[in-house]
Amino acid sequence: MIRLAQVDDVESLSDIERAADAMFRSEGMAFVADGVTMPIPELLRYQSAGRAWVDTDELGSPIAYLLLDVVDDSAHIKQVSVHPAHAGQGKGRQLIETAAGWAKQQGYSALTLTTFVDVPWNAPYYARLGFEIVPPSRLTPGLREIRQHEASAGLDAWPRVAMWRSLRGWPELLTQ
Repeated sequence: MIRLAQVDDVESLSDIERAADAMFRSEGMAFVADGVTMPIPELLRYQSAGRAWVDTDELGSPIAYLLLDVVDDSAHIKQVSVHPAHAGQGKGRQLIETAAGWAKQQGYSALTLTTFVDVPWNAPYYARLGFEIVPPSRLTPGLREIRQHEASAGLDAWPRVAMWRSLRGWPELLTQ
């Protein structure tokens, strides 16, 4: 069941992130697999802002989650992680659709995210969900800043892109 994250869920999100990130080791990306998880205070900020959703198992324990920011007047997926024991069941897609529904309700015209190009559960997966690559020349200021931060953190050791998905037609931010 997908629901807004509760304070009691937050510590388990780090465990889900750590388990999901371990899968990057199979792609030769130990740097990502061994990375630091998002700090609890930051997770709590998403939770208290009502921009953190969890998918739970039959006991109500989180098995996947999504965090959403607002960047340049678009809803921006900061993080989506599914515990590997529950991968391949549509959990990530369902969380993304939940975020899309929230974003539409709030009046945002697009969902954006940044991701690795060549990792099967990253850009190719998002493309199957209707996301398109934003050409570097069309990055909004906020997406450009995110990409610069990712590069300075060493994530550009592997190709990365920003992607977007329209929530109601061609968003203004990409047509200027």
